Amino acid sequence: MSDLATMRTDVVGSLLRPDGLKQARRRLEVGELDADGLREAEDAAIREAVTLQENAGLGVVTDGEFRRLNFQDSFGACVEGFRSGSARMEILERQSRGGTALRRWDVQRDVDPQVPVWHRLPAVERLRLARNLPLDEYRFLGAATRTPAKVALVGPDRISQRFDHENSRDVYPTMDDFLADVVAIEKAMVASLVEAGCRYVQIDAPGYTAYVDEPSLAAMRRRGEDPDANLERSIAADNRIVEAFGDAVSGIHLCRGNQRSMWHREGSYDAVAERLFSGLRHRRLLLEYDTERAGGFEPLRFVPKGTVVVLGLVSTKVPELESVEFLKRRIDDAARYLPLEQLAISPQCGFSSDVVGNLITPDDQKRKLERVVETARQVWG
Repeated sequence: MSDLATMRTDVVGSLLRPDGLKQARRRLEVGELDADGLREAEDAAIREAVTLQENAGLGVVTDGEFRRLNFQDSFGACVEGFRSGSARMEILERQSRGGTALRRWDVQRDVDPQVPVWHRLPAVERLRLARNLPLDEYRFLGAATRTPAKVALVGPDRISQRFDHENSRDVYPTMDDFLADVVAIEKAMVASLVEAGCRYVQIDAPGYTAYVDEPSLAAMRRRGEDPDANLERSIAADNRIVEAFGDAVSGIHLCRGNQRSMWHREGSYDAVAERLFSGLRHRRLLLEYDTERAGGFEPLRFVPKGTVVVLGLVSTKVPELESVEFLKRRIDDAARYLPLEQLAISPQCGFSSDVVGNLITPDDQKRKLERVVETARQVWG
């Protein structure tokens, strides 16, 4: 495995959007700024984000997902075939005011039904790749840093959980038909990233925690779905995408929701760990472990030799800074079930899964990134 596959620090992806970038987005939506003007604002903000991460000492950097309104734009803004509708900044800001920070976020109540890949939207024609946003992101990011650059794509499990199959049967008779197109599109996106020089691509898979969350499981059953079949289908789809990585590093991030410091799911990994951790072929598993909602470290015993688990121990939802000693104790606890050489550390999620962001400050974010690196140096040297 390469140094990139075994590095001891990581970052999930999104960073807090600077106020200037948010203002540029607003001006674009009301016609006061054109696309070139927004691009200039994004470029400047990304350069600052790169400097932030490099100065913190992280082993890999992202562009903060500054060219996206939401992390799911990595698919939803790239394909055609879903019912028309798109995320807009004013929708996201309105929704962020509808929930309560540090409480469970009710997607069915709080998310606008016209946003693709959020609610369960039907396909009106077979999906096709219309724009490769992640490739555009990487080309700029890779030229802006000498540190390895990482790009994230939303994974097939999340996409399938936001697909209204019942009203799409004329286009996709079976879920396997739908996922075959999703996988083909995402394999093409990954292949283009690898060809462009990207050595680390992360799949964002928040949907996997649905299989340990009782309300989510109940919703599947009400729709007549078999959660076990869904899980197996999604693992197989993820593994087909891994085929496109070649010798580049593949990572997958599992979390329990992240919007305006709210969360969406709860439950330990125990019920799915053996199938999920031993079944996925990704080389890095980025697992949320910042609260009791994630349960204990015992499920790590199912992680196969050679796979690195990135412990998401540093919260992106609260401003309080975790101490190095606390984080070291948590790593020691995890090392009871998985060798230290198979462990790494990161924030538990992105700092801003959508343009609104969590209820912390840029200084909080900076200190937390630095704390990740400080802890890793003390644990692994």
